[in-house]
Amino acid sequence: MTKAKPFIKWVGGKSQLIEQLDAQLPADFDNWENVTYIEPFIGGGAMLFYMLQRYPNIQHAVINDINADLTTCYRTVRDTPELLIESLKDIEEAYIALQTEDARKDFFLNVRERYNEKNLDPIENTTKFFFLNRTCFNGLYRVNKKGLFNVPFGKYVNPTICDPKTIRKDSELLQRVEILTGDFEDTFDHANGNTLFYFDPPYRPLSDTSSFNDYTKEAFNDCAQIRLKEYCDRIDEAGFTFMLSNSDCKGKNEEDKFFDVLYAAYQIERVWASRSINSKPSKRGKLTEILVHNYQNTREKAHTNVDKILFVSNDERVFIHAVNQ
Repeated sequence: MTKAKPFIKWVGGKSQLIEQLDAQLPADFDNWENVTYIEPFIGGGAMLFYMLQRYPNIQHAVINDINADLTTCYRTVRDTPELLIESLKDIEEAYIALQTEDARKDFFLNVRERYNEKNLDPIENTTKFFFLNRTCFNGLYRVNKKGLFNVPFGKYVNPTICDPKTIRKDSELLQRVEILTGDFEDTFDHANGNTLFYFDPPYRPLSDTSSFNDYTKEAFNDCAQIRLKEYCDRIDEAGFTFMLSNSDCKGKNEEDKFFDVLYAAYQIERVWASRSINSKPSKRGKLTEILVHNYQNTREKAHTNVDKILFVSNDERVFIHAVNQ
């Protein structure tokens, strides 16, 4: 059975961290009723697709991004999957038929130039977005100060540009998702009742040369990170729940306590993640990321506590089993 999963490659995507993110959700999240799930920086959507499949108590989801081309992709996948599949098959066949790397590079550059004209209908815009994502270097999405996509050719031998099963499954799940295009703070009015926000913003660079957060022409600098923290304060004061991912500056430089100070009022966890966006394999590898949340008890802690109690005696094991039914 095909599962919904990200339909594009995205630097910083959360597919490899899903289990660790799930472990940091509120301990009683399974028991929440009529949940609203909100992602103000949707990116590749790995967490969204996981949450919608894992937790049927999520009745409504809201996703947002300031990148209009990206949110157009989500709307196109949701609303017109068959037209998109047909268009993607056409561009895939034309590209794969080219026999030389030079011919494919010329094709890529022509598509990139047309995409950057920014006057395309949703199907063509999304088709070219998918194509560039699958054939550019490392699947990066990067734009210059003018907002033009400028990632070079990727030299892949046999890239999968059209994946009909994934598109159809994603479209099915996206039927209960509202898609916004704008600033992350615009999502606040969509919170209602049992609401969980998950933030996966452009990460704070760990060095001057590690910035891969140019997803839009607007920079996401330290001032933006502080504004995001203040937005988390607003969410917390309103009684909603949030979890946030970001780079672990302190893990790279013990003196850099930017996030530890900024989010001192909340719970900060550290998780291991692999990163492979560097062009030099020797500079790829594992590093820590931070997870911030505004609640004490997590699914991981709840399970750990149960395990500790189960270890005590058979009588207590029976009691705990009864409690958890």
